[in-house]
Amino acid sequence: MRILVLGAGAIGGYFGGRLAEAGADVTFLVRPQRAARLAATGLVVRSPFGDIARPVATATAASDAYDTVLLSCKAYDLPSAIDAIKPATRAVVVPLLNGLVHLDALDAALGRARVAGGASYIAATLWQDGEIRHLNQTHRIAFGPRDAGQRATLDALAQACARASFETQHRADILQAMWDKFVFLTTLAAMTCLMRANVGAIVATADGEALMRACFAEARAVADAAGHKTGEAAIAEALGMLTQRGSAFTSSMLRDLESGGRIEGDHIVGDMVRRARAANLAAPLLQAAYAHLQAYMSKRPGASAA
Repeated sequence: MRILVLGAGAIGGYFGGRLAEAGADVTFLVRPQRAARLAATGLVVRSPFGDIARPVATATAASDAYDTVLLSCKAYDLPSAIDAIKPATRAVVVPLLNGLVHLDALDAALGRARVAGGASYIAATLWQDGEIRHLNQTHRIAFGPRDAGQRATLDALAQACARASFETQHRADILQAMWDKFVFLTTLAAMTCLMRANVGAIVATADGEALMRACFAEARAVADAAGHKTGEAAIAEALGMLTQRGSAFTSSMLRDLESGGRIEGDHIVGDMVRRARAANLAAPLLQAAYAHLQAYMSKRPGASAA
């Protein structure tokens, strides 16, 4: 199994690095500048589960030599990411992006038969020095087929992942997993960005926990309407994180916003708002959060709300 990882940023670098650490055949598809840095320093990851500092294989252009592509990029970089991986014509693409709407773009560009489902569960960031910093105690990926022809390749990927030191879920119901994460992440991003605060600060206010639960209920209603009802276990896990007293947990979207960077507001919160409207569902908290994100983006020169 030959694995191509798009990029060596926080998500791709972490999971690709763990796979390489376990002996998998991994190549990172990166820009020349990143390739030069990796050649000089190796891939460096700082994590509660053990650091990585190792040389890795890189490429600056894709080819048809790979069985699987792990696609991890920000939503606003998806068009260029699709162009970059198109030469990997026989590979099954496992997208680890947030949300759902990217599946439509990938299906249109590559064909549904090549696009599996996937999700990542980790808080990580790419530091200015090129190191990847793992910020929490979670490191899990989930993937599964959206087409019967993908099963053999994903079985082989699951075997490679089983040797790596992160958690893996190889799921037949991968779309449900993606919806569960979409509901949770939309709530987290909407509320932390709207309040400009972490979970602990929000729920410490008089109405913070009630508002967090109300926002979560809005997102769950959209999933229910789409035929992907959030299960009780997923609800309990999500609310445990969204209402934990004293928690420093926040969204990467808030970190990006506070640094003045681009955000995935349209791809995450905006997409949930559009789905709510299409289903004739009231979502006032999500709408307020999306308006807030759009206002932020309108102040960034040359940027859109995406």
